Amino acid sequence: MTIDATDTAAGEAPEDGVSTAGGPGLPQERRLVTEIPGPRSRELLERKAAAVARGVGHTAPIAAVAAGGGVVVDADGNSLIDLGSGIAVTGVGNAHPAVVAAVSAQAAQFTHTCFMVSPYEGYVAVAERLNALTPGDHEKRSALFNSGAEAVENAVKIARKHTGRQAVVAFDHAYHGRTSLTMALTAKSMPYKSGFGPFSPEIYRAPVSYPLRDGLDGAQAAARAIGVIEKQVGADNLAAVIIEPVLGEGGFIVPAEGFLPALAAWCAEQGVVFIADEVQTGFARTGAMFACEHEGVVPDLIVTAKGIAGGLPLSAVTGRAEVMDAAHVGGLGGTYGGNPLACAAALAAMDVYESERLSEAAQSIGAVITERMSALQAADARVGEVRGRGAMMAVELVDAATGEPDAALAGTVARAAIAAGVIVLTCGTYGNVLRFLPPLTIPEHLLVEGLDVVAVALREAP
Repeated sequence: MTIDATDTAAGEAPEDGVSTAGGPGLPQERRLVTEIPGPRSRELLERKAAAVARGVGHTAPIAAVAAGGGVVVDADGNSLIDLGSGIAVTGVGNAHPAVVAAVSAQAAQFTHTCFMVSPYEGYVAVAERLNALTPGDHEKRSALFNSGAEAVENAVKIARKHTGRQAVVAFDHAYHGRTSLTMALTAKSMPYKSGFGPFSPEIYRAPVSYPLRDGLDGAQAAARAIGVIEKQVGADNLAAVIIEPVLGEGGFIVPAEGFLPALAAWCAEQGVVFIADEVQTGFARTGAMFACEHEGVVPDLIVTAKGIAGGLPLSAVTGRAEVMDAAHVGGLGGTYGGNPLACAAALAAMDVYESERLSEAAQSIGAVITERMSALQAADARVGEVRGRGAMMAVELVDAATGEPDAALAGTVARAAIAAGVIVLTCGTYGNVLRFLPPLTIPEHLLVEGLDVVAVALREAP
């Protein structure tokens, strides 16, 4: 199954040929040539069912062949508005020319040596850049890995080594990955944990601030969490507290103001490593380079991935030098960690975040989403809350009569939006949240049109 780039751009059903088109040069429009999924997408999905493990699911039933700006084009020539960014990965836009050029140039030089065998400048340059970009002016070190989950695991390793303690506290509604340790940190059972135990020991859970459902201010929520930690774990046993500054898979929950600073301050008093998991929130997504910055929180360790490298697999742990250097030589690493192609992409992407002022773009995107979804909330009691930061926004859907989470409604709306040519994702512990994660380069007209399609899908949902 192949697609010709010129036929795609013209909006016609493609003939056979190999597509090399993508990036911001794609027409920035929603265009439906066939139903979703079309025949060529159905063909690929049939092959997927026969060849790929059943546990690897998908949201949009399309065969993607090109993407850029704010659209994803499928094998049938349909152009869908992208409100997902590959789960917050393509913040600079898919196939951004600077990223493509950097990766192409690096690929022509070498694709791998393993940094632990033969170091190279790209890895060091990414570490230097992260040390400078992340919150705080203290001396820092960085280590590079492949995925968010791998980086989280290494952050926990580092914290345990530094403190000599074992216990780690994560929070209700948290998501930190799918590996053995990160499943233990993740709160939601299905689909992430169910049947995959036993899980790593010495992981404890505390209540997080969830303003819509707990009614507590930040200080009250922090006191509740700290009380649970002190009683059930004990500060003397605690290596680290890990939290997403905006909880991602758990429902884009923004803790009440003051919660994160109080938690970080308590950790500092107790000699506990405060880890900010900014895998989904990092790199301009929330309207600041990192979500911790909204409340002036300076974590001891910060975990980054997703948006770091414009779509290439890369992650990092960055933090205080004395904490990061606790691990002995050889204790950190991995064959592909800090791959040279990913490092080249990351350096280019970080340039784009700054030169194209994408933090400001995220703020503008957030303002548009808030305005339009708040108007929807005023007219529809099933919209329980509109929340988020920057271009990381969510709508929590509830039963209009009881206020209870309505996962079925969220699923219905998301499927209808995709069928109408708009990729929108769901999330939440209860499965009842629509999340909006558009590329930070999305044209405003596409954003507005995509939100309008979602609004229609909600209005028409039973």
